Amino acid sequence: MPLPLPAAILLSPALGAFVLCAIREDRDALIRRLAVTSMGISLACALAAVMTYNPVAGGYQHEVVIPWIRSLGINVHLGVDGISAVLVLLHAICAFTGVLISYAIKERVKEYYIFYLLLITGVFGVFLSLDLFFFYFFYEMAVIPMYPLIGIWGSDVKEQGVVRFSKEYAAMKLTVYLTLGAVVALTGILWLYASSGAKSFDLVALQRHLASAPLAPSLQQWIFPLLAVGFGVIAPMWPLHSWSPIGHAAAPSAVSMLHAGVLMKLGSYAIIRLAVGLLPAGAQMWLPWIAAIAVMNILYGGFVAMAQKDLKLIIGYSSSSHMGYVLLGIACLSPLALDGAVLLMFAHGLMTALAFALVGHVYDETHTRYLPDLGGLARQAPFIAGCGVIAALASSGLPGFGNFVAELLVFLGGWDRYPVQVICGTFGVVITAVYMLRFVRGTFFGELKPAFAHVRDAATPFARLPYVALIAVLLLIGCWPKPMLRLIDASARPLIERIAPSPMQEKYADVDSLDLQPLAPRETP
Repeated sequence: MPLPLPAAILLSPALGAFVLCAIREDRDALIRRLAVTSMGISLACALAAVMTYNPVAGGYQHEVVIPWIRSLGINVHLGVDGISAVLVLLHAICAFTGVLISYAIKERVKEYYIFYLLLITGVFGVFLSLDLFFFYFFYEMAVIPMYPLIGIWGSDVKEQGVVRFSKEYAAMKLTVYLTLGAVVALTGILWLYASSGAKSFDLVALQRHLASAPLAPSLQQWIFPLLAVGFGVIAPMWPLHSWSPIGHAAAPSAVSMLHAGVLMKLGSYAIIRLAVGLLPAGAQMWLPWIAAIAVMNILYGGFVAMAQKDLKLIIGYSSSSHMGYVLLGIACLSPLALDGAVLLMFAHGLMTALAFALVGHVYDETHTRYLPDLGGLARQAPFIAGCGVIAALASSGLPGFGNFVAELLVFLGGWDRYPVQVICGTFGVVITAVYMLRFVRGTFFGELKPAFAHVRDAATPFARLPYVALIAVLLLIGCWPKPMLRLIDASARPLIERIAPSPMQEKYADVDSLDLQPLAPRETP
């Protein structure tokens, strides 16, 4: 009997970490090949899960159920729907390219890859778990490896040679913030379990039970903020976001790729899956407040990014800003906006993974991330410079990239409900263009400093593979978003219809009515 796809996706990096424990520390080449192989298997299975998901049938598919503690209603229940399948694919792509970028790690390679694969396993577990007990277990499992990965293999954040934040401070702040948020979320989960009467942590059983016997609205209005704020810390939700840019800046490049590309999406996914999906009355009350907070994410994060001079801090605050669009899309309670929010999680994850990989290459070659010290690197590294321009254009929402399609859907889906917030969000696009173009100009253009005459480009096909893969998927989704949107909409629309039918549903009955087709050249007479 073949291993089910969710189990294969989850077990491949976990077994890879277990096998690495038995390999000698000096076998660096074997360790790297094993890590690449384990992530290659997960990536292939994630692609298969997306390709074989039936959006017409919808619901959870590829399910695996293994009873564990029957008296408490705890099972090992794995599966995907349209939303989680897309995020599993995102994680697989970012993790696979991150493993390749990790070839730059030269010290304590074995320990690094063990912690890195455990981090990957934890994130996969969150997206695949359909049991609240294991959902929370894997959530914590994804947080714990970040501390050693940043504290041991990270780097201090310096400005003009002076340490602004040490890597130990960044690792501790990240751990404290995320742990406190997790405790708040755990309180909400246990309260929900005790109050529901379902006597089960199984998400599908809870959904069915609460559909026929929903919690009192007054109770939902207390539990919802515990889940939304607890998981919102990792989103990151303003004003609980300050750990995130520092964590980005101090982490090694591959960890920054996962941190910004995927780890931040765990919070938004948990809000969609648990807070909104299980507590509709609470969502109706609190989501307008989240929409206001989302605007603060967009504008505050963007303005602070403009003031930064460390390349990783620029991308870090940019990520906090862009997650505001995701939160706004969730708060709109519109199928179209939720489709855009999930698609933006996917596109933004790829874009930030690309940006942090590029910054990592620049830092490895120049030993600085301080923007005023850089310049003219396009002469020495034209491929890296070209990828940097592409990352900046994608982040700025240029048509042709997945970010543009996703942000447009959030704006369209949110206009009827939150026109003021949508208008503020459009200003965020302008702010993004300012600091991203400044990032590109200051790093790659202008006069080449003599100290950087030795800088090398990513010259080999193997070195270019991670960048090319991320850019190719960004362009594919931007030029042909319909297949992925059909996948997302198969789960987003039923979720919203259970809570609050949107006026946009009358205009756009489904994603097909948007007529999103691949771009094709126009015929000339």
